[in-house]
Amino acid sequence: MTTKLWCCCLLLTLVGAGVPVVPLSAAEAVMAADFARGPHRGRLLEDAGFAVELAIFEDGVPPEYHAWATLDGKPLLPTQWQLRVVLTRLGGRVDEFSFSAKDDFLLGSALVEEPHSFDVAVEANYQGQAHRWQFPSYEGRVQLSSAMVSQLQLGTAVAAPGVLHQSLLLYGRISVDPQRVSHVSARYPGLVRTMDVALGQQVQKGVRLATIETNTSLQTYSVTAPISGRITEWHANAGQAIGAEPLVTIVDHSQVMADFDVFPADRALVQPGQRVHVQLGDTRSDGDIQWLQAGASASALLARVPLANPSNDWIPGLLVEGKVQVAEVTVPLLVDNRALQGFRDWQVVFIKVGDTYEIRPLALGRTDGYFTEVISGLKAGDEYVVTNSYLLKADLEKSGASHDH
Repeated sequence: MTTKLWCCCLLLTLVGAGVPVVPLSAAEAVMAADFARGPHRGRLLEDAGFAVELAIFEDGVPPEYHAWATLDGKPLLPTQWQLRVVLTRLGGRVDEFSFSAKDDFLLGSALVEEPHSFDVAVEANYQGQAHRWQFPSYEGRVQLSSAMVSQLQLGTAVAAPGVLHQSLLLYGRISVDPQRVSHVSARYPGLVRTMDVALGQQVQKGVRLATIETNTSLQTYSVTAPISGRITEWHANAGQAIGAEPLVTIVDHSQVMADFDVFPADRALVQPGQRVHVQLGDTRSDGDIQWLQAGASASALLARVPLANPSNDWIPGLLVEGKVQVAEVTVPLLVDNRALQGFRDWQVVFIKVGDTYEIRPLALGRTDGYFTEVISGLKAGDEYVVTNSYLLKADLEKSGASHDH
């Protein structure tokens, strides 16, 4: 059986960001990267003729420690010697491993959790003699000065309990607010003498729209705009006889409606008063469902959401998406989605301890699109990178960091 042995050693250069990295010391770099290997491709530790080969084995099994020993080059039985390994991780967590005999090697007492990045202390005992070694074995770790952090504009947050706002995605269309439409007619039948506005013109309340000569007295009077808005329809011209029909239609677009289709499967989730995040590309706005009414099809309902539209971003007829907040769920731990990065087969965040940053693979749960529940891999109080975390990931990938122990 071939053993997969991964080494956890990484020095980021952040060349892509134009920023140098504070490296490990020269001695640490040599110990972390250039070490002797045994016949099982594990790290070889030697002391006065006694040698231990220590490897993290993960070929078809979760990562576990395997260890072999020799004396003057001759193999020792696993029952002839004892081993203890202590791993100190970034942030102070300590993992201790005892070992028991298995076939021709010693097997560690627990899984070696990712990331495989830690300071290692090894103590082996043979015939009453203790042999000790210490070495760093780092993966996905980098040190940055405060000046470098500022240049990279890395922003952090603290992992904590929080609330996920679960939402339902709906599709709809922008329409005019029926309460902001005015079909302007002449007060008395007569002859249109002048039309004083143009189709598409923005007018203010009270401005003159037309002059009408009455049929009965032949006197002329003015028709004025009852609301401010845009002339969207045109029904009369100068010299035309007019009765009760509209002269023009004015629409006030400072507030519009977002109309969303709600299908039967989602009906129980959608209620008046719920908050809706409306978006089209980079244009976004929030509003509350004002009421539900029958939709275009017999089975669908229409959820109507008034939207403030001071900049006229929402043009009637546009197709939009709406996320309706349908539930709030309190979770023990969550992270900002901007912090999440794909690395190997994991979703990771970079934690910060002092001036050191390191990956943390996460098991994730529910999400609301902005924050995600953390099942494992992080603890409350951990500080993690949110803003520009992709720069750290990019340099990990560019460095070609291996996973050999």
